[in-house]
Amino acid sequence: MKRSNIMIKPMLALSLAAISGLALADGVGFALVGHPSWQEAQSVMQNGRAIWMLELENDSFLLNKDDKFYTAGDHLQKTYVSQTDLLSVEYGWRVGQDLYTASDVKLLPSQLSPNDHPYAGWLYGGVFNNNVDVTGKSWRWGVDVGCFGQCAGGARSQAQLHRFINQPLPQGWSTQYHNELGVVLSGEASPGRLLPFSGVDITPKVHARFGNIFTDFGAEVEVRFGRLNAMPYQSANYGFIRADVKEVGYNATIEGAYFSDDTHKVHAKKQGGEVEVGYLWQGSEYAFSASIFRRANEMKEMSNATGNQNIVRLQFIYPM
Repeated sequence: MKRSNIMIKPMLALSLAAISGLALADGVGFALVGHPSWQEAQSVMQNGRAIWMLELENDSFLLNKDDKFYTAGDHLQKTYVSQTDLLSVEYGWRVGQDLYTASDVKLLPSQLSPNDHPYAGWLYGGVFNNNVDVTGKSWRWGVDVGCFGQCAGGARSQAQLHRFINQPLPQGWSTQYHNELGVVLSGEASPGRLLPFSGVDITPKVHARFGNIFTDFGAEVEVRFGRLNAMPYQSANYGFIRADVKEVGYNATIEGAYFSDDTHKVHAKKQGGEVEVGYLWQGSEYAFSASIFRRANEMKEMSNATGNQNIVRLQFIYPM
Protein backbone atom coordinates (compact mmCIF):
# COMPACT_ATOMS: atom_id res chain seq x y z
CA MET A 1 0.00 0.00 0.00
CA LYS A 2 1.44 3.34 -1.11
CA ARG A 3 0.05 5.66 1.58
CA SER A 4 0.82 5.63 5.28
CA ASN A 5 -1.83 4.49 7.75
CA ILE A 6 -0.61 6.96 10.38
CA MET A 7 -3.19 9.52 9.32
CA ILE A 8 -6.05 7.22 8.29
CA LYS A 9 -6.44 5.07 11.40
CA PRO A 10 -6.89 7.94 13.89
CA MET A 11 -9.34 9.65 11.55
CA LEU A 12 -11.42 6.48 11.19
CA ALA A 13 -11.51 6.00 14.95
CA LEU A 14 -12.46 9.63 15.54
CA SER A 15 -15.17 9.55 12.87
CA LEU A 16 -16.80 6.37 14.10
CA ALA A 17 -16.57 7.42 17.74
CA ALA A 18 -18.18 10.78 17.11
CA ILE A 19 -21.07 9.42 15.05
CA SER A 20 -21.63 6.45 17.35
CA GLY A 21 -21.65 8.80 20.31
CA LEU A 22 -24.42 10.90 18.84
CA ALA A 23 -26.37 7.84 17.84
CA LEU A 24 -26.18 5.90 21.10
CA ALA A 25 -25.63 8.29 24.01
CA ASP A 26 -29.22 8.41 25.31
CA GLY A 27 -28.06 9.63 28.68
CA VAL A 28 -27.05 13.02 27.32
CA GLY A 29 -30.11 13.47 25.14
CA PHE A 30 -29.06 11.86 21.87
CA ALA A 31 -30.78 8.87 20.34
CA LEU A 32 -30.72 6.85 17.19
CA VAL A 33 -34.12 7.59 15.69
CA GLY A 34 -34.20 4.55 13.44
CA HIS A 35 -32.83 1.01 13.28
CA PRO A 36 -31.90 0.38 9.63
CA SER A 37 -32.64 -3.09 8.33
CA TRP A 38 -33.26 -4.81 5.02
CA GLN A 39 -36.85 -5.56 6.07
CA GLU A 40 -37.48 -1.90 6.89
CA ALA A 41 -35.90 -0.81 3.61
CA GLN A 42 -38.15 -3.18 1.63
CA SER A 43 -41.24 -1.90 3.44
CA VAL A 44 -40.34 1.76 2.85
CA MET A 45 -39.56 1.16 -0.84
CA GLN A 46 -42.80 -0.75 -1.38
CA ASN A 47 -45.16 1.47 0.60
CA GLY A 48 -43.44 4.84 0.87
CA ARG A 49 -43.55 7.92 -1.29
CA ALA A 50 -41.00 8.04 -4.14
CA ILE A 51 -39.15 11.35 -4.66
CA TRP A 52 -36.48 12.39 -7.16
CA MET A 53 -33.85 15.02 -6.42
CA LEU A 54 -31.51 16.60 -8.96
CA GLU A 55 -28.61 18.65 -7.60
CA LEU A 56 -26.31 20.78 -9.74
CA GLU A 57 -23.19 22.46 -8.35
CA ASN A 58 -21.08 24.64 -10.63
CA ASP A 59 -18.91 27.74 -10.40
CA SER A 60 -19.90 28.63 -13.99
CA PHE A 61 -23.43 29.46 -12.74
CA LEU A 62 -21.89 32.69 -11.40
CA LEU A 63 -21.47 33.77 -15.06
CA ASN A 64 -17.89 34.92 -14.50
CA LYS A 65 -16.30 32.20 -16.69
CA ASP A 66 -14.04 31.28 -13.80
CA ASP A 67 -13.66 27.48 -13.76
CA LYS A 68 -11.29 26.17 -11.13
CA PHE A 69 -10.74 23.60 -8.38
CA TYR A 70 -14.12 21.97 -7.52
CA THR A 71 -15.73 23.10 -10.76
CA ALA A 72 -18.83 20.89 -11.16
CA GLY A 73 -20.94 18.33 -9.34
CA ASP A 74 -24.01 16.66 -10.89
CA HIS A 75 -26.02 14.46 -8.53
CA LEU A 76 -29.25 12.51 -8.99
CA GLN A 77 -30.97 10.53 -6.26
CA LYS A 78 -34.21 8.64 -5.79
CA THR A 79 -35.59 8.48 -2.26
CA TYR A 80 -38.38 6.38 -0.80
CA VAL A 81 -39.97 8.09 2.20
CA SER A 82 -42.23 6.72 4.93
CA GLN A 83 -43.39 9.58 7.11
CA THR A 84 -45.69 10.17 10.08
CA ASP A 85 -46.23 13.32 12.14
CA LEU A 86 -43.34 12.24 14.39
CA LEU A 87 -40.83 10.34 12.26
CA SER A 88 -39.49 10.33 8.70
CA VAL A 89 -37.59 7.29 7.38
CA GLU A 90 -35.86 7.35 4.00
CA TYR A 91 -34.00 4.78 1.92
CA GLY A 92 -32.62 5.56 -1.48
CA TRP A 93 -29.92 5.40 -4.12
CA ARG A 94 -27.84 8.09 -5.79
CA VAL A 95 -25.40 8.63 -8.65
CA GLY A 96 -22.99 11.52 -9.06
CA GLN A 97 -20.05 12.96 -10.96
CA ASP A 98 -17.67 15.50 -9.38
CA LEU A 99 -15.01 17.33 -11.40
CA TYR A 100 -11.87 19.16 -10.26
CA THR A 101 -9.51 21.24 -12.38
CA ALA A 102 -6.53 23.59 -12.20
CA SER A 103 -6.90 27.30 -11.49
CA ASP A 104 -7.23 28.09 -15.21
CA VAL A 105 -8.67 25.47 -17.58
CA LYS A 106 -7.21 27.31 -20.60
CA LEU A 107 -3.64 26.41 -19.57
CA LEU A 108 -1.95 23.65 -21.58
CA PRO A 109 -0.36 20.76 -19.65
CA SER A 110 3.09 22.27 -20.23
CA GLN A 111 1.91 25.55 -18.70
CA LEU A 112 0.51 24.11 -15.47
CA SER A 113 2.36 24.98 -12.28
CA PRO A 114 3.47 21.99 -10.16
CA ASN A 115 1.65 23.70 -7.28
CA ASP A 116 -1.66 24.06 -9.13
CA HIS A 117 -4.74 21.97 -8.32
CA PRO A 118 -4.65 18.59 -10.12
CA TYR A 119 -7.31 17.54 -12.62
CA ALA A 120 -9.49 14.78 -11.15
CA GLY A 121 -12.87 13.14 -11.66
CA TRP A 122 -15.00 11.02 -9.32
CA LEU A 123 -17.96 9.06 -10.77
CA TYR A 124 -19.94 7.03 -8.24
CA GLY A 125 -23.19 5.43 -7.16
CA GLY A 126 -24.42 4.56 -3.69
CA VAL A 127 -27.21 3.88 -1.24
CA PHE A 128 -28.24 5.73 1.90
CA ASN A 129 -30.66 5.77 4.84
CA ASN A 130 -31.90 8.89 6.62
CA ASN A 131 -33.99 9.09 9.79
CA VAL A 132 -35.39 12.34 11.24
CA ASP A 133 -37.85 12.88 14.08
CA VAL A 134 -40.04 15.89 14.78
CA THR A 135 -37.50 17.42 17.19
CA GLY A 136 -34.81 17.42 14.50
CA LYS A 137 -32.84 14.47 15.87
CA SER A 138 -31.37 12.67 12.89
CA TRP A 139 -29.07 9.91 11.80
CA ARG A 140 -27.85 9.34 8.25
CA TRP A 141 -25.49 6.78 6.75
CA GLY A 142 -24.42 6.00 3.21
CA VAL A 143 -21.93 4.08 1.12
CA ASP A 144 -20.67 5.09 -2.34
CA VAL A 145 -18.68 3.00 -4.80
CA GLY A 146 -17.23 4.40 -7.99
CA CYS A 147 -14.33 5.18 -10.26
CA PHE A 148 -11.72 7.85 -9.65
CA GLY A 149 -9.61 9.06 -12.57
CA GLN A 150 -9.95 8.89 -16.33
CA CYS A 151 -12.84 6.41 -16.16
CA ALA A 152 -14.95 9.08 -14.40
CA GLY A 153 -15.43 10.79 -17.77
CA GLY A 154 -14.53 14.27 -16.55
CA ALA A 155 -12.81 15.41 -19.75
CA ARG A 156 -15.79 14.64 -21.95
CA SER A 157 -18.40 15.99 -19.52
CA GLN A 158 -16.68 19.33 -19.05
CA ALA A 159 -15.91 19.75 -22.75
CA GLN A 160 -19.55 19.14 -23.68
CA LEU A 161 -20.79 21.63 -21.08
CA HIS A 162 -18.32 24.30 -22.18
CA ARG A 163 -19.38 23.92 -25.80
CA PHE A 164 -23.02 24.30 -24.75
CA ILE A 165 -22.42 27.46 -22.68
CA ASN A 166 -19.79 28.84 -25.08
CA GLN A 167 -16.84 28.83 -22.68
CA PRO A 168 -13.17 27.94 -23.40
CA LEU A 169 -12.50 24.22 -23.63
CA PRO A 170 -10.41 22.73 -20.79
CA GLN A 171 -6.89 21.82 -21.89
CA GLY A 172 -5.35 19.90 -18.98
CA TRP A 173 -7.39 16.73 -18.56
CA SER A 174 -4.54 14.62 -19.99
CA THR A 175 -2.70 15.26 -16.70
CA GLN A 176 -5.45 13.85 -14.48
CA TYR A 177 -4.87 11.05 -12.01
CA HIS A 178 -5.02 7.41 -13.07
CA ASN A 179 -7.98 5.07 -12.55
CA GLU A 180 -8.79 3.59 -9.17
CA LEU A 181 -11.85 1.92 -7.67
CA GLY A 182 -13.13 4.06 -4.80
CA VAL A 183 -15.26 3.27 -1.74
CA VAL A 184 -16.47 5.93 0.70
CA LEU A 185 -18.52 5.33 3.85
CA SER A 186 -20.35 8.33 5.29
CA GLY A 187 -22.37 9.20 8.36
CA GLU A 188 -24.11 12.23 9.85
CA ALA A 189 -25.98 12.85 13.10
CA SER A 190 -27.75 15.69 14.91
CA PRO A 191 -29.03 15.96 18.52
CA GLY A 192 -32.01 18.03 17.35
CA ARG A 193 -32.88 21.63 16.60
CA LEU A 194 -32.95 24.66 18.88
CA LEU A 195 -35.87 27.12 18.64
CA PRO A 196 -34.65 30.50 19.93
CA PHE A 197 -37.38 32.59 18.23
CA SER A 198 -40.57 32.12 16.28
CA GLY A 199 -39.70 31.35 12.68
CA VAL A 200 -36.06 30.58 13.50
CA ASP A 201 -34.31 27.31 14.31
CA ILE A 202 -30.69 26.19 14.72
CA THR A 203 -29.51 22.64 13.95
CA PRO A 204 -26.00 21.38 14.82
CA LYS A 205 -24.59 18.25 13.16
CA VAL A 206 -21.47 16.15 13.02
CA HIS A 207 -20.46 14.25 9.90
CA ALA A 208 -17.69 11.95 8.73
CA ARG A 209 -16.46 10.14 5.64
CA PHE A 210 -13.97 7.29 5.44
CA GLY A 211 -12.50 5.75 2.32
CA ASN A 212 -9.69 5.85 -0.22
CA ILE A 213 -11.17 8.94 -1.95
CA PHE A 214 -12.22 11.06 1.04
CA THR A 215 -11.55 10.71 4.76
CA ASP A 216 -12.62 13.60 6.97
CA PHE A 217 -14.58 14.53 10.08
CA GLY A 218 -16.47 17.76 10.69
CA ALA A 219 -19.20 19.73 12.40
CA GLU A 220 -21.73 22.19 11.04
CA VAL A 221 -24.49 24.52 12.20
CA GLU A 222 -27.48 25.51 10.07
CA VAL A 223 -29.76 28.45 10.86
CA ARG A 224 -33.14 28.62 9.11
CA PHE A 225 -35.50 31.60 9.14
CA GLY A 226 -38.96 31.99 7.62
CA ARG A 227 -41.88 29.59 7.32
CA LEU A 228 -40.22 26.42 8.59
CA ASN A 229 -41.18 22.76 8.37
CA ALA A 230 -40.70 20.37 11.27
CA MET A 231 -40.25 17.34 9.00
CA PRO A 232 -38.63 16.84 5.58
CA TYR A 233 -40.86 17.40 2.52
CA GLN A 234 -43.50 19.37 4.46
CA SER A 235 -44.47 22.75 3.00
CA ALA A 236 -41.94 25.47 3.80
CA ASN A 237 -40.53 28.77 2.58
CA TYR A 238 -37.31 29.94 4.23
CA GLY A 239 -33.79 31.24 3.94
CA PHE A 240 -30.83 29.49 5.53
CA ILE A 241 -27.20 29.96 6.51
CA ARG A 242 -24.90 26.99 7.06
CA ALA A 243 -21.34 26.97 8.39
CA ASP A 244 -19.15 23.86 8.29
CA VAL A 245 -15.64 23.09 9.56
CA LYS A 246 -13.75 19.83 9.08
CA GLU A 247 -10.54 17.99 9.80
CA VAL A 248 -9.14 16.30 6.69
CA GLY A 249 -7.42 12.94 6.76
CA TYR A 250 -7.22 12.32 3.02
CA ASN A 251 -8.45 13.98 -0.18
CA ALA A 252 -7.66 12.03 -3.36
CA THR A 253 -8.76 14.89 -5.63
CA ILE A 254 -5.65 16.74 -4.45
CA GLU A 255 -3.25 14.03 -3.29
CA GLY A 256 -4.03 11.30 -5.83
CA ALA A 257 -5.81 7.98 -5.47
CA TYR A 258 -4.78 6.16 -2.29
CA PHE A 259 -3.53 2.91 -3.84
CA SER A 260 -2.26 4.20 -7.18
CA ASP A 261 1.26 5.19 -8.24
CA ASP A 262 0.27 8.78 -9.01
CA THR A 263 2.63 11.33 -7.57
CA HIS A 264 2.02 15.02 -7.15
CA LYS A 265 3.76 17.78 -5.24
CA VAL A 266 0.64 19.29 -3.69
CA HIS A 267 -0.94 18.36 -0.37
CA ALA A 268 -4.38 18.74 1.15
CA LYS A 269 -4.75 21.14 4.06
CA LYS A 270 -5.66 19.40 7.31
CA GLN A 271 -8.40 21.90 8.15
CA GLY A 272 -11.15 23.12 5.85
CA GLY A 273 -14.68 24.39 5.75
CA GLU A 274 -17.33 26.35 3.91
CA VAL A 275 -20.18 28.81 4.44
CA GLU A 276 -23.45 28.56 2.51
CA VAL A 277 -26.31 31.07 2.12
CA GLY A 278 -29.50 30.08 0.34
CA TYR A 279 -33.27 29.85 -0.04
CA LEU A 280 -35.67 26.89 -0.15
CA TRP A 281 -39.28 26.66 -1.27
CA GLN A 282 -41.14 23.42 -0.56
CA GLY A 283 -44.68 22.96 -1.83
CA SER A 284 -47.00 20.05 -1.21
CA GLU A 285 -45.10 18.00 -3.82
CA TYR A 286 -42.37 19.99 -5.56
CA ALA A 287 -39.41 21.84 -4.06
CA PHE A 288 -36.61 24.11 -5.19
CA SER A 289 -33.47 25.36 -3.46
CA ALA A 290 -30.77 27.78 -4.60
CA SER A 291 -27.64 28.73 -2.68
CA ILE A 292 -24.07 29.98 -2.94
CA PHE A 293 -21.34 28.44 -0.84
CA ARG A 294 -17.81 29.69 -0.32
CA ARG A 295 -15.29 26.90 0.16
CA ALA A 296 -12.02 27.57 1.93
CA ASN A 297 -8.67 26.85 0.30
CA GLU A 298 -7.98 23.09 0.36
CA MET A 299 -4.31 23.07 -0.70
CA LYS A 300 -1.23 23.69 1.44
CA GLU A 301 0.81 25.05 -1.46
CA MET A 302 -1.78 27.66 -2.45
CA SER A 303 -2.54 30.97 -0.73
CA ASN A 304 -5.96 31.36 0.82
CA ALA A 305 -6.72 34.35 -1.38
CA THR A 306 -6.15 32.20 -4.48
CA GLY A 307 -7.59 28.95 -3.16
CA ASN A 308 -10.95 30.19 -1.85
CA GLN A 309 -13.83 29.43 -4.19
CA ASN A 310 -17.51 30.39 -4.72
CA ILE A 311 -19.92 27.75 -6.07
CA VAL A 312 -23.65 27.79 -6.87
CA ARG A 313 -25.83 24.88 -5.75
CA LEU A 314 -29.28 24.25 -7.27
CA GLN A 315 -31.65 21.50 -6.08
CA PHE A 316 -34.90 20.35 -7.72
CA ILE A 317 -37.21 17.92 -5.90
CA TYR A 318 -40.21 16.32 -7.56
CA PRO A 319 -42.41 13.24 -6.88
CA MET A 320 -42.81 10.15 -9.01
